[in-house]
Amino acid sequence: MAEGATPHRMTYGGYLQLDELLKLQDGPSGYAPTPSNDEQHFIIVHQAFELWFKLILRELKETHTLLNQEHVAEEKLPQMVHHLDRVTEIFRLLSNQWKVMETLTPQGFLAFRDKLGTSSGFESWQMRELEVLLGLDNAQRMGGMDPLLHMKKLAREGKVTDKVLTDFEATSSEPSLREALSAWLSRTPINGSLPNAKGDDEVLELFINRHLEAMRAHGEEVIAHIVAIGHGEEAPVRARIEAATEQAEHFLRPDGQISRSRAGLLFIESYRELPLLSWPRKLIDSFVGLEQSMLLFRSAHARMVERMIGRRMGTGGSSGVDYLDATTKYRVFVDLWAVRTLLVKREALPNVEKAAFYGFASGNEHQFS
Repeated sequence: MAEGATPHRMTYGGYLQLDELLKLQDGPSGYAPTPSNDEQHFIIVHQAFELWFKLILRELKETHTLLNQEHVAEEKLPQMVHHLDRVTEIFRLLSNQWKVMETLTPQGFLAFRDKLGTSSGFESWQMRELEVLLGLDNAQRMGGMDPLLHMKKLAREGKVTDKVLTDFEATSSEPSLREALSAWLSRTPINGSLPNAKGDDEVLELFINRHLEAMRAHGEEVIAHIVAIGHGEEAPVRARIEAATEQAEHFLRPDGQISRSRAGLLFIESYRELPLLSWPRKLIDSFVGLEQSMLLFRSAHARMVERMIGRRMGTGGSSGVDYLDATTKYRVFVDLWAVRTLLVKREALPNVEKAAFYGFASGNEHQFS
């Protein structure tokens, strides 16, 4: 360094690259006229969404890397819970961010809406990628739209970069988080039995039969109680209770074959007090919390748009609020929600066999494989 020169010091603005960042709120290059206060507010809110989506994708990809393994070590579970809980809090924040958008009046929005052209929030490739990463089934999308094909179309038209398409293709080629979670759950030790162990099929069969028996016994108690207090006739109440047990059997034996993944999920949820199941339970709860926060985010989005534009067509040609309302029905981790219908109070369940197996782990023999 030359004599007398000022040593370089990292500054707040330099670290955050604020000069570059704060130039991005005036619209695309050559955009005229300069955005009004309302329009700049609109741009800032959506840019903030995309910044958070960037972090969400990173957190979910870190979780995916840890979970999408043939052997998931116990010490990795707290890391995954940490990543998922952060994403949940981000989506809660984003739900409230729509409240800022609601300070834009319908007339204030219409003043610059035409300048958006055919651009649409549906073109947020980060949102589409995180849906694919999570494992949203295309059959749930309106018209069964394939997001990868749509992204390829946008790339051919020069509307997304080659890097965006490459990243999207990479995510699409991997098992989703839903699939990775299902594979992990299928390796749950049930009553001390691991998958592919001798006699595992018999252990699973016995576990499921006993649980269904507990459901039936509890159902009889419920029927007797409701009839005794005069809140219903036995026949219709019994029909509902027995239908629930039948649905439970279909859940655990889809197509007549035991689903080890669902059996593992039921075992973890039923015996939550076992030390070995503590972090698996927390991981399941984190996935449920994440999906719940996304559902609330989508609902808040739909109501904000309805408040802003009513039921008119979206800028990208979509059905607008009708499309957004359809997204509020998206469910990725369906089994994690459905299993709650099968649960029976702990004292009505049979005791765990080989309970010592589920003590605090001291070696690999006690870990999920």
